[in-house]
Amino acid sequence: MLVRIRVSGCVALPALVAALLASGAPSGRADPPWDLLVAGGTLIDGTGGPPFRGDVGVRNGRIAAVGDLAGSTAARRIDATGKTVAPGFIDLHNHADDALRDPATRQAANYLMQGCTTLVTGNCGYGPIDARAYYDALESQGIGVNVAHLLPHGSLREAVVGSARRPPSATELARMEHLADVAMADGAWGMSTGLQYVPGSFADKDELIAVARRVGRRGGIYASHIRDEGDRLLQSLEEAVEIGRSAEIRVHIAHFKATKQRNWGLVRGAARLIEQARGSGLRITADQYPYDASSTSLLAMLLPDEEREGGDAAVLARLADPAGAPRLRSVVAESLRERGRILLATCPRRPEWIGREIHAVAAAEGRDPVDVALEAAQGGDVMAVNFGMDEQDVRFVMQLPWVATASDGTSRIDDGSRPHPRSFGTFPRKLGFYAVRERVVTLPFAVRSATGLPADILGIADRGYVRVGAVADLVVFDHEALVDRATYEAPYAAPDGVAWVVIGGEAAVAEGRPTPKLLGRPLRRGAEQPVDE
Repeated sequence: MLVRIRVSGCVALPALVAALLASGAPSGRADPPWDLLVAGGTLIDGTGGPPFRGDVGVRNGRIAAVGDLAGSTAARRIDATGKTVAPGFIDLHNHADDALRDPATRQAANYLMQGCTTLVTGNCGYGPIDARAYYDALESQGIGVNVAHLLPHGSLREAVVGSARRPPSATELARMEHLADVAMADGAWGMSTGLQYVPGSFADKDELIAVARRVGRRGGIYASHIRDEGDRLLQSLEEAVEIGRSAEIRVHIAHFKATKQRNWGLVRGAARLIEQARGSGLRITADQYPYDASSTSLLAMLLPDEEREGGDAAVLARLADPAGAPRLRSVVAESLRERGRILLATCPRRPEWIGREIHAVAAAEGRDPVDVALEAAQGGDVMAVNFGMDEQDVRFVMQLPWVATASDGTSRIDDGSRPHPRSFGTFPRKLGFYAVRERVVTLPFAVRSATGLPADILGIADRGYVRVGAVADLVVFDHEALVDRATYEAPYAAPDGVAWVVIGGEAAVAEGRPTPKLLGRPLRRGAEQPVDE
């Protein structure tokens, strides 16, 4: 008996699936041999529905059958007995734009080993603004994971307006709108903002609405690193909601959290605000990395955006100016008090400080923490890790059904720095630690947050689910062994538990080790007619 079923959106059909499996009838085509057969596993299909026993038959890079395929023949076979089979994880918030163009990191092995098959770049307002050229470069050189790109508003603004604090002229705004049209026509999936960072922070609401409206008309999303994730969290979310409504665009909030101890618990009010907006018809979602520490540039931690006009070089010059330095020192001192523990991830000026906290260095050397922070900052683009979030907030946010899992990391190899461990541990931490061990959420819920939900948010129709017709991006893992090993002291440690990662029907990870193949490809959103220059 051949049974065909159609599953659309994110609707789970566990009863029908169970009936099909009980009858021995797979969904989809049942005529072997398969190019690849993933046999004997427990399927968690990305819908959030319950796990079920089944096999997956792959032909021509796509899932051709899901069900009881016992006795089938296949060119290649993965024995998933005792393991879980899920869609490949989609990292909605990644910063590997440059790293994917570097031969040393283009494979993104640290993400493959987590089970990731797709990364979304162009986040927080930074990255290439020419989507076609970026995609073409990735395609010609080869990449280890699939890539979907967002138009970064900050880089767009810098290219058109510069880094000055002023609104764009009518001509400049028209140019930004035009370039947004071009990016969308060339396959971008939406736009991102970095409203905490210069020059994106200099954009007013009207500018953002104007650009977002162009993106929304072509079906893209508005993904925002909002202006403030601490004292003005609610006001910043209200701005994002207003932009979404005015521009008629789907809104996505990056790395949803509340920073600084005095704001712990504020995410509950922020969640109510988002749910009210959802209830009134706005399509708004968020993502989260499952850690209580954040990471960004040291200068962004120490100085508010109004003090960073002109970029890092101008800021460092002002800090060295005897006339203005005392006032800025007081601002830095207040930031150090508010943020508490700040660990130096990179520090070209004093490499011996890498991996150490500013206050610990100051205590050991008998110095003022402000002096240590400013000396570290003189090294240029210095990255730091701040332990400024509440663990209970982290656990609360991950239980929200509209919050996806995302790393906010990048493709990395060990270069002697001590970055945030999220680039190596985000997805195993969410599934293995929080779902399996801590039981904060169920495993199907956690899998959905990394698969079907991000696919739905972005609008990718043929990934994120184990279903007939979908691209065969899959991960096979031992849920009992799955766990992150990367720590703040040893951030490059690979996780345990991921056995196989399949991209387009080919093995990118086999028996727990990355293969040498570069199986990723640029994912260009369906483009409309080209835009005239």
